Amino acid sequence: MTPSEIESMVVSLAEKARQAALDLATIPTDTKNATLESLAHLLESNVEAILRENNRDMEAGRFNGLSSALLDRLELSPARIAAQAESIRQVADLEDPVGEVIDQSERPNGLRIHRVRVPIGVIGIIYESRPLVTVDCASLCLKSGNASILRGGKEAFYSNTILASLIRAALTANTAPADGVQFIPTPDRLALNALLKQIDNVDCIIPRGGEGLIRFVAENALMPVIKHYKGVCNVYIDRAASAELAQEIVVNAKTQRPGVCNAAENLFMHEAIAPDMLPGIAEALIHKGVELRVDEPSEAILAKTNGLPRNPSTEADYYEEYLDLILSVKIVPDLDRAIEAVNTYGSGHSDAIVTEDEEAARAFLSKVDSAAVYWNASTRFTDGFQFGLGAEIGISTDKLHARGPMGLRELTTYKYLIYGNGQLV
Repeated sequence: MTPSEIESMVVSLAEKARQAALDLATIPTDTKNATLESLAHLLESNVEAILRENNRDMEAGRFNGLSSALLDRLELSPARIAAQAESIRQVADLEDPVGEVIDQSERPNGLRIHRVRVPIGVIGIIYESRPLVTVDCASLCLKSGNASILRGGKEAFYSNTILASLIRAALTANTAPADGVQFIPTPDRLALNALLKQIDNVDCIIPRGGEGLIRFVAENALMPVIKHYKGVCNVYIDRAASAELAQEIVVNAKTQRPGVCNAAENLFMHEAIAPDMLPGIAEALIHKGVELRVDEPSEAILAKTNGLPRNPSTEADYYEEYLDLILSVKIVPDLDRAIEAVNTYGSGHSDAIVTEDEEAARAFLSKVDSAAVYWNASTRFTDGFQFGLGAEIGISTDKLHARGPMGLRELTTYKYLIYGNGQLV
C-alpha cells in the first residue's frame, strides 16, 4: 500500500469507529454479555486455527532473533487460549459500569444533579508482542461501551489477524455494531503515524509495549495518552523479614514470568540481615537461571559463599527494565534509604516490602510513590485479573484519570445529568 492509501484506510477505520461508538454507548448489557460469551466460545472452538497462525508468527520471531522473553509473550497455547476464554466470561459477569450514578445532589432551587458514568468513546490501543491483548482490549472496551481501534505489532500480525476476525464474528452474531472493534490490517509504521493524528475521531490512546514505543506514542499523539513507560519493580527485604517468606516472594516476583511489566527488576536488602539472608536467596535465584548484578556490599557477602556466580552492577542497572532473568541487588542501611532507592530507581509501577514490622510496612506503603505497593506479597499481582477487574487494558503509571490496572471503570468518564422543572438563572 502507498502512504496515501494507508492514511486513507486509517482515517476510514477511525471514522467508522467513531460512528459505532455512538451506538455502543447505549447498547443493552445483555447484548454486550452475549457478544462476550460468543467470543469466548469462538476462541475455544478455533484453537487449532489460532495456533496455526500463531506458529507462523513464532517461526518468524525465531528467524528474526526475538529474545526468549519476547517469544514467551508471543506464544499461544491451548492453556493460554482457554484462560483467555475464561477471562472474557469473567468480564461478562462483571457489573456494567455504564449508567452508574457516581453521586447526586439537589440544589436549593430544586435542580437535581446526577454525575453518571459513560464511555470514553473511541480508544486506540497500540501494542507489541502479546496477541491476546487483541482480545483483552476488545472485550473490555465492548463491556464499557467504547469502540476500539487495535494496532498490534508486526511480531504477532498473523495471530492478531485471526483473533480480530473472531471478535468481528462475535459482534455480528449478536447484532452489536461490528465497526465497534477495528483492526489495522498492516504492520506498516505509517499506519501508526496516521492513527496518532486522528484527534477528531479517537478520544485517547493506550500504548502497551516497550519504553521506546510508549515514548514515541506519547510524543507524537495529538490526543491524550494513558501510559507507563516501563515497569522497574522493586522488592525490599526489611531487617524484620522472615527469611523463608522473603525468598519465596523474591523468587516469584523475578522468575514466575520475567518478561512482564510487574516482574521485579531490583532487590534491596537491609544491611542487618543481608549477611545471613542474601546467600540463600541468591542461590535460589541462580538455581532458577537468574543472573545477579550486585553492588560492592553484596559482592563482599557472596564472595564468602561457594562460588555463586554474579556480576558487578552499575548505576544504570538499577534503572533498567530487563524483562529477562536478570536482577540487580543493592544493600541499604535502613528503611528510609530503601524507600529513597525505590522512589529513585523505580518507575512508579509496583513495589513490595517484606517485613514482620507493621510500622515499617506502613511507612513503606505510604511513602513509596507507585501505582501498587505491597506488604508481604509478590509484585506479580498487579494485574486486572488478580485485582478482580477481569481482564485489564493496561497498567497506568499516570496520576490523572487512571492509575494501576485499568479495568472497566477506568475505561469510562462521566457526564452530568441535570433534572429541572423550569428553573432559570
